[in-house]
Amino acid sequence: MNINATLIGQAIAFTMFVVFCMKYVWPPIMQAIEERQKKIADGLAAAERAAKDLDLAQANASDQLKEAKRSATEIIDQANKRKAQIIDQAREEANTERENILNQGQAELEAERNRARDELRKQVATLAVIGAEKILERSIDENAHRDILDKITAEL
Repeated sequence: MNINATLIGQAIAFTMFVVFCMKYVWPPIMQAIEERQKKIADGLAAAERAAKDLDLAQANASDQLKEAKRSATEIIDQANKRKAQIIDQAREEANTERENILNQGQAELEAERNRARDELRKQVATLAVIGAEKILERSIDENAHRDILDKITAEL
């Protein structure tokens, strides 16, 4: 019976130990385990949200990059159009200036030609008078016969 009493005593001690553990040791351990599981679950959820946020940010960055490229292309196209306009405008201005210079040169040439003709007429008139003097061997009064000389000059 001693053995039975020992066994019963051990069983009671073991039962008390289990009850003690379940009442005082087990709840804090379970609470710690549950808190750890909750932290792990929260961390996994946060990692998943971060992955989704990263994907969204990458998509936004990609969209912004595409928009920036489109905008840059548009600006370059506008700059090229403006460059072409400036070149065309400069070409038109240069052509206008060239025409003005040519017209001015032709006007100056015509004026010089007219001056040369007038000078040549005067010289021919003077030579005609000198020749006429020699033929007639008398002096012609240039002032007295100015209208005749002007008529001869105009005919030449």
